[in-house]
Amino acid sequence: MLAGVLVAVVAGGGWAAARGGLLDRPAAATPTTEVPTGTATVTRTEVVERQQVAGTLGYGDSVTVPGQSQGDGGSSGGGSGAGGGGQTQDGILTRLPAVGAVVRRGQTLFEVDGHPVPLWYGTRPAWRAFQLGMTDGSDVQQLEANLVALGHDPDRAITVDRHYSWATAAAVKRWQKATGRAQTGAVQLGQVVFLPGPIRVATVDATVGAPLPAGTAILTVTSTRPQVTVALETALQQLVRRGDRVEVILPDGKTTRGTVARVSRVATQPSSDSSGSDDNSGSDDNSGSGSGQATVQVTIRLANPGAAKGLDQAPVQVAIATQAHQGVLAVPISALLARPGGGYAVELVEGATHRRVPVRTGLFDETAGLVEVAGAELAEGATVEVPAP
Repeated sequence: MLAGVLVAVVAGGGWAAARGGLLDRPAAATPTTEVPTGTATVTRTEVVERQQVAGTLGYGDSVTVPGQSQGDGGSSGGGSGAGGGGQTQDGILTRLPAVGAVVRRGQTLFEVDGHPVPLWYGTRPAWRAFQLGMTDGSDVQQLEANLVALGHDPDRAITVDRHYSWATAAAVKRWQKATGRAQTGAVQLGQVVFLPGPIRVATVDATVGAPLPAGTAILTVTSTRPQVTVALETALQQLVRRGDRVEVILPDGKTTRGTVARVSRVATQPSSDSSGSDDNSGSDDNSGSGSGQATVQVTIRLANPGAAKGLDQAPVQVAIATQAHQGVLAVPISALLARPGGGYAVELVEGATHRRVPVRTGLFDETAGLVEVAGAELAEGATVEVPAP
């Protein structure tokens, strides 16, 4: 009989009707996921709207360092001519730096026949031997500047000018003694390398143990300072000026500040991949991978070079300011709540009380994660609800 009653109750539609008897059990609660929340403060600040463009993080253009025939050095005081330079000959590479190594003034760039070839600073490459009796020149001046900077003129006898003097030769002998070379007072072609400043080794193109004929590519080097290059479409060129601050989004999502160092004045028009022509006048070509838009190169220096550690030729995004509003109220973008019918609201937190109030939005700064807001019930210092981090 009881079984019949049970069947009748359920069949009569009645989970709700059966709650009074033997089936009077609480209904299972529908599982809900409670989203953890936090709070943020309404601030008065500058909100910048930005446009992101693609860039490449690297170390700038590379320069090839070629080998040069070196003098045999002779013996101290020997050899022909005032410098005892001897004859030139191909050397053997006996040491090369590692890719990524940083070399500064006076440090060894590579080694030939067991002798270190140092980096000295100068904008002009060496093209002749340095010795007494040579004609004056700006290359002599940069040689003397390095001898003085490296401490090889302790008595300050050198006048840093275009003339190779006896004081210059004496300083050269001190350098030769310090580096284990024959003390001839002359510097043969290929015994030092002049570059404008510190360098970073980008590639090693030669092999240890190989002969070094003149003109052989040994290394390619770059600046030691990381930079970002952007091929910016000319339509956006008016947004960027030298000295502008930008935000660089690194491959791991972190951001670092940068400053526009250079904006090229020459636009580059992409050429067809299938054509070897140098004609850039050209018609649109849809066969290439690019957009076909003319671009200008923008160079950006990082405020914190350490942020680029371990990165080279890495793709990045650069956020360029397009508009800015100063002294406006702002909240995290994540504080915005969509309203039915359109528009946004924020959840004001006042102690234990939560109130949803409508707001008007202005500029969005997606890089900083801020949005400009305004509303009758919104004030600086108020607290709004945001998702928990």
